[in-house]
Amino acid sequence: MKIVSAHAGTIPISSSMRNAFIDFSTMDCTVLALVSDVVVDGEPLVGYGFSSNGRYNATAILNQRILPRLQNAPAEELLDAGGGLSPARAWDVMMRNEKPGGHGERSVAVGVADMALHDLAAKAAGVPLYRWISDHYGDGAPDEDVFVYAAGGYYAPGKTTADLQDEMRGFLDAGYEVVKIKIGGADLAQDLERIEAVIDVLGGDGSRLMVDVNGKFDLDTALEYGRAIDRYGLFWYEEVGDPLDYSLNAALSERYRNPIATGENLFSLQDARNLIRHGGMRPDRDFLQVDPALSYGLTEYRRVLDMLDQHGWSSRRCIPHGGHQFSLHIAAALKLGGNESYPGEFRPTGGFTDDAVISGGRVAPGERPGIGLEGKAEFYEVLRGLHT
Repeated sequence: MKIVSAHAGTIPISSSMRNAFIDFSTMDCTVLALVSDVVVDGEPLVGYGFSSNGRYNATAILNQRILPRLQNAPAEELLDAGGGLSPARAWDVMMRNEKPGGHGERSVAVGVADMALHDLAAKAAGVPLYRWISDHYGDGAPDEDVFVYAAGGYYAPGKTTADLQDEMRGFLDAGYEVVKIKIGGADLAQDLERIEAVIDVLGGDGSRLMVDVNGKFDLDTALEYGRAIDRYGLFWYEEVGDPLDYSLNAALSERYRNPIATGENLFSLQDARNLIRHGGMRPDRDFLQVDPALSYGLTEYRRVLDMLDQHGWSSRRCIPHGGHQFSLHIAAALKLGGNESYPGEFRPTGGFTDDAVISGGRVAPGERPGIGLEGKAEFYEVLRGLHT
């Protein structure tokens, strides 16, 4: 197989909502099509990739550094011993002449390309990505479906507590059993009112609710909120302080007995390792949210999972950020604890295929070859337009 052309672009995924730290009025993302020389049913096989929400596009880095290395490499440098496309070998090519450290926008660019390469490899094999990953990287016996939770509860102009409750009821009606809302964008009294209103919708069961601070709190505020919400027994208390403030996270974990979740803004093996070494994370209850699409792709994410295993962590404690089809396949293949979902948000990239059915808070990745983005009609039209 040879990659004959690469087509990257930027599309909006903006909205009027906000979390405690940012709004999404100018949010965008990178999209990519890698066209191969393999022809099936008269059409070339194409691998698609895109960046997760929450970080802005990395299209310039992709076009100026990452894709030229990929396209200029001898074809054999991208292949495995059997002659098939090797995303892992391609990753090494893409990272040539890049200094260590500085993880952030570069990790997003490489993650987009890594996703497209995995999509292409699975399509060449004629199998859905989760089966390809399980056969190549896992134990060959993937999960058939995955736990998913509905992430919402954003702040928005004019949005009332009653509106928030209606939003959560919609998630439950759609088949979700666990939901997440944002906190930290209002004062403590208002946030407690919002939390209690959602718990009412959940039948009084706080263990079905997650709350997300998006990294806003200092230690004193983190502890104040922790004391206030402890009685609810929440599913988790997420990204409470700055993602690199490991000492804050460690101090919180000593005082907050219920689960903590973090990691969506850590973009490398090294950062994830520092969290485990210094962040006070507890493998019996806490959750790690590293997003493969933002952190150098599945190739680097596998290294993160290996590191976690060496430190006594189960893959079931990993529930990636992002709410997209790529992480859904990874979760099924590598037996993660679940996957995020953003019902109706971050279109057209977010969410699962149009025919996906959420039942009992679980969803199957589907049997289309590759990631299956062809099953997201609105998004597929955008992706196909990159190269036709």
